[in-house]
Amino acid sequence: MTNTDNGRKLYLYSITIVAILGGLLFGYDTAVISGAEKGLEAFFLQATDFQYDKVMHGITSSSALIGCVIGGALSGFFASRLGRRNSLRLASVLFFLSALGSFYPEVLFFDYGKPDMSLLIAFNLYRVLGGIGVGLASAVCPMYIAEIAPSNIRGTLVSCNQFAIIFGMLVVYFVNFLIMGDHQNPILIKDSVTGALSVGAQSDLWSVQTGWRYMFVSEAFPAALFGLLLFFVPKTPRYLVLVQQEEKAFSILEKVNGTSKAQEILAEIKSTAQEKTEKLFSYGVAVIVIGILLSVFQQAIGINAVLYYAPRVFESAGAEGGGMMQTVIMGIVNISFTLIAIFTVDRFGRKPLLIIGSIGMALGAFAVALCDHMGIKGIMPVLSVIVYAAFFMMSWGPICWVLISEIFPNTIRGKAVAIAVAFQWIFNYIISSTFPALYDFSPMFAYSLYGIICVAAAIFVWRWVPETKGKTLEDMSKLWRR
Repeated sequence: MTNTDNGRKLYLYSITIVAILGGLLFGYDTAVISGAEKGLEAFFLQATDFQYDKVMHGITSSSALIGCVIGGALSGFFASRLGRRNSLRLASVLFFLSALGSFYPEVLFFDYGKPDMSLLIAFNLYRVLGGIGVGLASAVCPMYIAEIAPSNIRGTLVSCNQFAIIFGMLVVYFVNFLIMGDHQNPILIKDSVTGALSVGAQSDLWSVQTGWRYMFVSEAFPAALFGLLLFFVPKTPRYLVLVQQEEKAFSILEKVNGTSKAQEILAEIKSTAQEKTEKLFSYGVAVIVIGILLSVFQQAIGINAVLYYAPRVFESAGAEGGGMMQTVIMGIVNISFTLIAIFTVDRFGRKPLLIIGSIGMALGAFAVALCDHMGIKGIMPVLSVIVYAAFFMMSWGPICWVLISEIFPNTIRGKAVAIAVAFQWIFNYIISSTFPALYDFSPMFAYSLYGIICVAAAIFVWRWVPETKGKTLEDMSKLWRR
């Protein structure tokens, strides 16, 4: 049998659903800050031993991303040594500990509710811990799915990981919205002489002291579920071949692909499975550089500056209710456009979607910049931001992960994916931590810059990225050898 029958499809989809829970936690952990950051800023503005400013707030809001760089960089080591499945188990533990620590950073050492520099450092360390989990999951989840999935639906299943990331973001936007309830974000007052911020006397103290804590701890529940379900999924066939467990590898391939196809795939894997002996540049420099640049462009186009600070962006664009409801609406639109990518990636290919998405994002970003320049508030800038995010979700969001998980030959995939993902998180951190200061300086400049980078991304894909639609992971070795 060459095609998967219904029973085998159910087995494959069950495994994929568990794996993409890692993607959901990735989205949840990185976007939880969008609802919490304003209350968090007001909390640390009350510190008496130091002056909390915009630069510090950018670093604190983005501190999880430092962990993401570490987790992404170490993912190749863990994926090779522990295996793909055990690496995901480790990520689930880190998610859980980070959620509890971010909720109650005072535990054991500090007075509850008393902000100072030591507590700020402790809070950031807990966020970094969660970030390591995100970095690990961001590299290993697509790798796990790509190594389990048949080539004809691999793009669709890996794209489901991006759907889970965006769904995780939507879930946390909605959870944050429910946690806030009737409470209001704190009112921050800027001193006209010194430029220093302070918390307005009429601010809702619940959101300053408590609201942001509930937002962070809410992640503990999906993290615990993820860790539990990982005890019911197998190791990937390609990893099992690497550790000389070929019978187990064949058993899993047979369940997913049928007997004859499984024998064919196993033979291909065995012929290319020398991950531990091949050097990183065995296939030339181009494949590594293209992988890195895919990662760099996915972040440099500025999407996470919007996703992490969405309520603030919408509020300053004139949205009512602190921008929380508009953020939920954006989350729903994002999911809808991610579905477009899932249903078309294996039909139209990777390159056309990336080019269309880059152009659409550029138009959205330039429209936001124009609205700011002309002083237009209300529906136009809000719609422009949503268009900008929507085009990302049907292109660079899912397709970049698909390409990173499949573009590298088997023999160097672990190391190459780790390098590409580390670059992705480095640029995510650069964009996210500079955005508050950049936006404060000029929203028009910020969005014009992102728009120009979107145009450059379209040119890069058109000229240098190969089409990988329909190719097996083993075909990549031949493609780059040529």
